[in-house]
Amino acid sequence: MTVRAMRKGDIAAIHEIECLSFRTPWSKMALRSELHNAVAHYLVLEEDGRVLGYCGMWVMADEAHVTNLAVHPEARGGGLGKLLLRASMEKAVALGATAMTLEVRESNRAAQQLYAGFGFERQGCRKGYYQDTGEDAWLLWNRNIAGTLQP
Repeated sequence: MTVRAMRKGDIAAIHEIECLSFRTPWSKMALRSELHNAVAHYLVLEEDGRVLGYCGMWVMADEAHVTNLAVHPEARGGGLGKLLLRASMEKAVALGATAMTLEVRESNRAAQQLYAGFGFERQGCRKGYYQDTGEDAWLLWNRNIAGTLQP
């Protein structure tokens, strides 16, 4: 398995995973535009040339904001989400970030458990954040990502 920066040729595979993972997936155009966004950093996880997952984040000053993280449904349950999150945190630290934030659906217990395992704590709620269902988003923060990565 390899974790590497997203390339233009990955967009179709990432979009497929988006569509399989989220009720309101990002469009191919939106994903493609991230390649030209100076603050965007996307990592893909591939095995034998097949993209199995990805994680996107924006790094601004000393903060990183996870925009999306997903693993192909056929590859879930094997720790790939952990691998991607850790790699993204390492990349964020290398880019000068000290803290990381994200939103997660209040009903997404699996994702909440993943993030809690990496030191993310609930710091707020965005009421009605998800337009497709009106569901609230929990605002999670890890204020010391470098410390979390220490063995």
